[in-house]
This record gives sequence, C-alpha cells and structure tokens, in this order.
Amino acid sequence: MSSPDSPPSARIPVATYRLQFNRHFTLRQAADLVPYLAELGISDPYASPLLAARPGSLHGYDVVDPTRLNPELGTEEDFEALARELRRRDMGLVLDIVPNHMCVADPSNRWWADVLENGPSSPYARYFDIDWHPPKAELVNKVLLPFLGDQYGRVLENQELRIVFQAGAFLVAVYDKLLPLAPRSWRRLLEPALDSLRRSLPEHDPHRMELESILTALEHLPGRDETRPEKVRERLREKEVIRRRLAALVEASSDVRAAVDRSLEEVNGRRGDPRSFDRLEALLEDQAYRLCFWQVAADEINYRRFFDLNELAAIRVEDPEVFEAVHGAVLEYVRRGWVTGLRVDHVDGLYDPLAYLRALQEAAARARGAAEDPARLALYVVVEKILMRDERLSPDWPVHGTTGYDFLNVLNGLFVDPRGAEALGDFYRRFAGGAADVREALATCKKFIMHVSMASELFMLACRLDAISEQHRWSRDFTRESQRFALREVAAWFPVYRTYIRGEGEAISPEDRRHVREAVLEARRRSPATSPSLFEFIRQVWLLEHPDGLTEAQREERRQFVMRLQQFTGPVMAKGLEDTLFYRHFPLASANEVGAEPGRMAASLEEFHARNAERVISWPHALLATSTHDTKRSEDVRARLNVLSEMPGAWAEAVERWRRLNRPHKSIVEGREAPDANEEYLYYQTLVGAWPPGAPSPAEREEFARRIEEYMVKALREAKLHTSWITPNEPYEAAAREFVRRTLDPVASAAFVADVASFQAPVSRAGMLNALSQTVLKIASPGVPDFYQGTEIWDFSLVDPDNRRPVDYERRRALLASLRDEEAAAPEGLAARLLARPEDGRIKMHVMRASLRFRGAARELFERGSYVPLAVSGTRAAHVCAFARRLGTRAAVVAAGRFFLALGAAERPPVGRGAWGDTALMLPADLVERSWRDVLTGRRIPAGPRTALADLFAELPVALLEAVS
Repeated sequence: MSSPDSPPSARIPVATYRLQFNRHFTLRQAADLVPYLAELGISDPYASPLLAARPGSLHGYDVVDPTRLNPELGTEEDFEALARELRRRDMGLVLDIVPNHMCVADPSNRWWADVLENGPSSPYARYFDIDWHPPKAELVNKVLLPFLGDQYGRVLENQELRIVFQAGAFLVAVYDKLLPLAPRSWRRLLEPALDSLRRSLPEHDPHRMELESILTALEHLPGRDETRPEKVRERLREKEVIRRRLAALVEASSDVRAAVDRSLEEVNGRRGDPRSFDRLEALLEDQAYRLCFWQVAADEINYRRFFDLNELAAIRVEDPEVFEAVHGAVLEYVRRGWVTGLRVDHVDGLYDPLAYLRALQEAAARARGAAEDPARLALYVVVEKILMRDERLSPDWPVHGTTGYDFLNVLNGLFVDPRGAEALGDFYRRFAGGAADVREALATCKKFIMHVSMASELFMLACRLDAISEQHRWSRDFTRESQRFALREVAAWFPVYRTYIRGEGEAISPEDRRHVREAVLEARRRSPATSPSLFEFIRQVWLLEHPDGLTEAQREERRQFVMRLQQFTGPVMAKGLEDTLFYRHFPLASANEVGAEPGRMAASLEEFHARNAERVISWPHALLATSTHDTKRSEDVRARLNVLSEMPGAWAEAVERWRRLNRPHKSIVEGREAPDANEEYLYYQTLVGAWPPGAPSPAEREEFARRIEEYMVKALREAKLHTSWITPNEPYEAAAREFVRRTLDPVASAAFVADVASFQAPVSRAGMLNALSQTVLKIASPGVPDFYQGTEIWDFSLVDPDNRRPVDYERRRALLASLRDEEAAAPEGLAARLLARPEDGRIKMHVMRASLRFRGAARELFERGSYVPLAVSGTRAAHVCAFARRLGTRAAVVAAGRFFLALGAAERPPVGRGAWGDTALMLPADLVERSWRDVLTGRRIPAGPRTALADLFAELPVALLEAVS
C-alpha cells in the first residue's frame, strides 16, 4: 500500500476480492482474513460500502450518513488496524462508494429528516433531487412520502398515525418510523394545551408565561418557503432554542405535561369517530411532506429515486457542496492511505458522469497531496457501467475501466455451444411459449416499468417536454399526452442504457447519435397512428438541434431536459431487462446476466480474442468479473448451465419427463396452472445449476429446498406476470412454494429427486471443468481479475440475497492449509489428485492460487503485455481457447478446454490422448524455441512449433505456461 505522500500515480491491483461487510462480517474479521487472502494471491480486497447505512443493512447501499463509518462494522480504530494489516503485505483496499442515493426510510438520516421538517428552507433541500413545484398543486413545497401500508384515510382512522412528544419535539409515528413535525405547526398542539392551562393556572404563573412565550417564538419562525441564507440560519438556530425550552418546561411542570398529553390524546382521535381525526389531518396537511399509500405513489412521487425504490432518494452530487459532503469521509480515508481505489456504484444514474469522475480524480489528487494531472490518474477508479455487447466505454472518462460485466458475458458465452443453444431455444419456445421476438419482449417490459413503477418520472419528463414544445410554432400543437406516449415509445426501443450528451460546446459522440436515431426510427415505425413529426421533435431535442430564435434560457431548458432524460433511460433499461425480461425469457438461464444482450447466448473465440485485444489497448486495468453481488447466478451455476448447450436433446427429454412426474404437484389458482410451464422451466434449470455437490445431508437438503423456494418467489415477483412486489398474489405464490416443497421431498417425489441427481451428475462434472477454464482465462486476460467472496471453492449461489449468505471462512482456511501441506509433501501429480476428487473445491482453489501467484510474480507481463490469440489444429480444435501474453523477453501461454461432454467428461476427466487425440497448440515463431513450465501442474512442456494437447493436458484440461530458460 502506498503512503499518503507517495507519487500521484494510481495503485493497480493484481487481483481483487469482494468482501460483503455487515454486522455479521466486520472490519476486525476482515483484518483476520488478510493473511488468507494474501496466500490466495489477492493483492487488494474490495469492500462493499463502509459508510453508515440503515441499521441492520446486509449490503451497505442504503447509506443514511456518508460522513461517518458504519458503527455496525466497527470503529475507526478497527479500520486503521485493517489498513495496517494490509500495508504490512503491500496490499491495498478498493472501496465501493454510493454517490447516487441515500436511504430515506430511517430517522438516522439527519439530512432527510431536516428536509421533512423544514421543507425548501432546509439547508439540505438542495442535497436531494426534489421537484418542489410539481404539476399537482397539493404537492407544491412538499415531498410525497409513499410509506403507508394502506389508503391514507384508512391508516389515519385506524390510529396508525399518531403524534408523540419526545425530547422537546413533536413527531408523527408511522408504524416503526418517526417523522418530524414542522416547528411552526406545533402551535396546533400547544395552543389547546395553553387554553387548558389558562383555566387552571393564574395569569402570571411562570410555566404558563413560558408556554405563551414559546408560542410567540414559534409564530415568528421564518416559514419553510423562506430560502434566504440568513433566514434559514435564523430558523435553524431558533427552532433548536425553542425545542430546548419546551423540553425543559415539560420536565419542570407536571401541569404543562398533563396539558400537552391531553392535547395529544385529542388530536390523535378516537377509533370509530371519523370526525375526531380532522385536527390530525389538518396538522399533517401543514407539513412539508404528504403521506400516501406506497402502492399508488408511482404517478406522483416528486423526488428522484434509485430505480423505483421509494426508500432510496437520489442526491445531487453535481452540486459542489453536496459532492464535498458526500465524499468527505471517503477522501479522508484516501488521504490516510487506508483506501487505494474506488468502485463507483451506478455511474449511469449521475447527472453528468464525466464531470463527476473528473471531480473525483481531482479531489483524490488533493487528498493525496499531489498536483492535479489529467494525464495521470491519481486513484484507481472503476465504474459500475453496463455496456451492451456492441457498446464501448468512453475513452474520455478518467477511470481505469468498468467493474467487468462486459468481460463476464463474453467469457460466459465462450462456453455455450452455438448449435446446442439454437436447439435449446427451439425447445424452450415449444415447451414454455417463449417470445419469438426478444427485442419486442424487452420493449414490452420497459413500457410496463414506465407505466407502473416509473410513471411519475415519465410524467415529469413529459411535462418538461410539453413546456419545451411551447417554445416554437413548429412544435406547440403537440399535446402533453401525445408527448408522454412518444417518449415512452422511444425509451422502450432505446438500445443501450443511456447517452452522455452534456450540452452546448460539447461534441455529441457518433455512438450517442446512432443510438438516439435508432430508437426514434424504431418507435416511429411501430407507431403508425402517431405523427412522425412528433418523433422528429424528440430526436431534435435529444440531440440539441435547436430551431432558430431560441433564447439562452430556452436552450438551457432543453439541455436540462436531456440531462434528466438520460438519468431516466438507464433505470428503465435496468428494470425492464435485468429485473423483468430476464425473469420471463430464459431459453438458457446462464445467458441472462447483468449486461447480457437478450437473445444472444454464445460468443465465438474470435469475439473473445477481439475484446481482449481491445482491452490491452484501451482499458488494461479494468476489472474482470465472473461473480458479483449483483449477478443473477454465481459463476459456478452458470458454468453448469452452459453444459446444457452441449446436450439439448437429453435436456429436452429430461424436462418432459420431469413435467410428467410433477404434474400432480401443481395447483389451479384462479383458473390457471401454478406454476405455469415457463416458471416450471426456470425451476428445472435452477435445480440443475444449484444442486448441492456430493451427498448432502438431510439438513442440507432442507436448506437447499428453502433457498430454491425463496428464489422462485423472487423470480415470480420480478417477472410481474402472476404476482409482483407491488401487489403480491399470495395464493399463486403459495402454490409455487408448495410445488417446490413437494417436488423436492425425498419421499413424496423420490423418483424425481433421483432423476434430477442422476441427470445432474455429468452436468456437474463438466461444469466444474468449465469453471476451471473460466478461472484461468480470467486471471490471464488483460485486466484485473476480480473474485467474489467465497468463490475460491465451488459456490452455487443464486441472486441476492442468496449470494450474500455468510461465507464459511474457517472451512476455506482449512482447505487452503490442507492444500499447502499436500503440495509441500507431494507436489508431483497434485493437480491430477485434486481433479480426481473435485467435490471439496480444492481443485478450484489450487487453480486460482497457482495462477494468481504467477500473475503476481509477473505482474508487468500481465499489466502491460501484448495479447496474441493462438491457433489450434486437429479434430478437437474447437474445444480449446488459447492465447499468449508477451512483454519483451517474458511470455506466458494460456490454453483452456471447453465443451467437455464430447470429450468424455461424463465418465472420466478429459485428459490425455483419449480426449485430445491429434489436437495441437500452434506457437508463433518467436515462442517456438522457449521451454515452458505449467504453473498449475509443475510439469515441463517441451519446446516446439506444435504442442500436443494430449501432453499439455495430461493432468488438467487447462494450462498456464510460463517461459523458462
């Protein structure tokens, strides 16, 4: 780890390892884990968000206070101890940061609480992306809070909203939440209390006089629409004085306390007497927020959210004051040297990603005491940016690359047999009725998202566009509703997550122009009843092609609209694709991953090599991911499912057989079968992918069934066809749960359970080999290999929260120790012995550890070395991916097998001549004279222009060769 006064160049990790911090895994535990990670070959742990999150958070993305460390994770001293432990081994720490949003569902978010109490006059009002003047007049200078579990009137008259008095302040209790009441509105509670005291206390009683004085002070507080700085300061100062005075008065006088209690009892109403709640309703109407039923808020919510999550409100880090407040603690950790790299969450949600990333690098340079140098990045920064397959990261961004989903999907596709994938698609459509046109299915899902969960964002954009249409006579006749329709259509057909148009004087990239034109043309083609001129108007506004005669203010209004539109299309794509279509359409579920292009399952060797060659030149330090906290399935689950593309006929027969066996376990709910054929198809894939290895105990079988049951309910809700998160269909979900329980019952469904286990066994063996090849290809490819916690051995996790279960590090430490001892005692043949009994996962740990040790010892070769695809000849040539890395006189060669079922993997390890026959690796002329050592087996490989794979793959069907003298 570099010290704070070191040169400004960024520290580049050799390999990262994601750690999920929460109350079950703390900073102290991470410090204890450092020696283990170091021995695996990890150079930089990569931490989930560490700043104060909602109490009990298991992931840390629901930040409530970015100015301090999360106390559930430990203390500053614990963090410093972790940093010292890392520094001792020259290791760094990459930290995940959340610049987009904060959790607003917990009272510990003092910024949000202040906004709710003081409205637009809060000093934090500008921190959040709130529209204080929405079209609905009742919401002017208010925030809509969709936190109620039922219609407002029912909740009110059920006494689920109650006013309470705590520490000198009045608050409204909403279930387990406490929301502040505006201090000026306290008069509605204190005036009845004073009236009561006037009847019982003399005029000059000091307590009565103090209450009268407090009421006078409340009356003179500046209103919440007052935003002048001096008035805001006065309000903040005086309300705290009033609060202290009121707390002291209630403590000192039992008469005052009794009068306040009576006032509260009266205002809180009486169940069964609707008119008794009128005062409470009037009091709540006097607040800077409006409470409503959470299911009906989508049309009117007036703060920008993280995707469609009401509890996560967007923040405006484009404002320098907000940027400084949000990043102060993180930059202090950078200054101290405790943090050496950053992962930026959801960069597409930012108002201006390029400006933000420049500000971040400039601030990091200052934190490290270095001169700002745009040509030399001060800090290692990667961004969570989802690139569609033909999309590229902007070279202007001052970052080291993405978090690796682009690599993940191409690598995964390398293990999908394209012929089998086509057959799988045909069978899926026959069995489950899958979509014939995946692009149209995606557009349908995106429209659904815009209609249901992001309707308010679309409505606000339509209002802005309507105002823009009034600027010019050519567009003034377009109605607001027609513009909302056209915007929805264009967004539905937009092919990537967002554009990055910045405004006047900034060039618009050819890619952005192409994507906008493509979306507009497709939307226009599919909307024959809508005037083409409306779509042309949207295209011109989006690309800032202004008509003559606009004022500077009008041009700025258009720019602001485009900036907002760009923040909208990303969440629509994410929710429509990742969280809807991928749960509706899955001919091969392993291809449904974050960043995957719908309908494309396989990737060619040529595409894999081309993308790696690009990365050497453009993004040599980007992360290379295979599993993350956001992946839909772990790398090992995908590795198994990819095997189905090698056996489509056997898979189709198995699925038909399983359907017949399980038909008695289905239910009829509201006249339809539950689960339906599509959901059943997903269920069978999930079982094959996640089936526990070896011989699970009864307890492990029960736990597996529970996990699958929870997964299937989540999948049904994400699909939004028979149930959803917004409106759960409990009978349908209960039927799906019962189906899982019955079919996995080893007694009631003995034939099915045995059949799945039998079918899955060869899939599992081939999947393990896929995983080994995948691991070596990741470690040797251009970029920084990233590992998700626990995946150093087999991990068959599904989507979160399944993949955030605690990791058994004691078991992994024990496996590493046994691996170390066996390697020391008998190094020859170690890999073959591990491959012969792969269930414990040590073979994967060995491949990872040996490859990373080599990469660490030859880090310049892998950081800066060229990338050379290698040819393979012979009958099994299509079963091998091979390339070389070269830097000066140093070289490494990688060869990894694939499509293992055809090589006999169902019966035996595919090694030696029986599997590989005449297949040979062809080396370039300048590498022919080298001798090689396989770092995975320790074997010497003789030099020559043709290396027989029967020799190279004598022990393992994967090799990583280093040149030796």
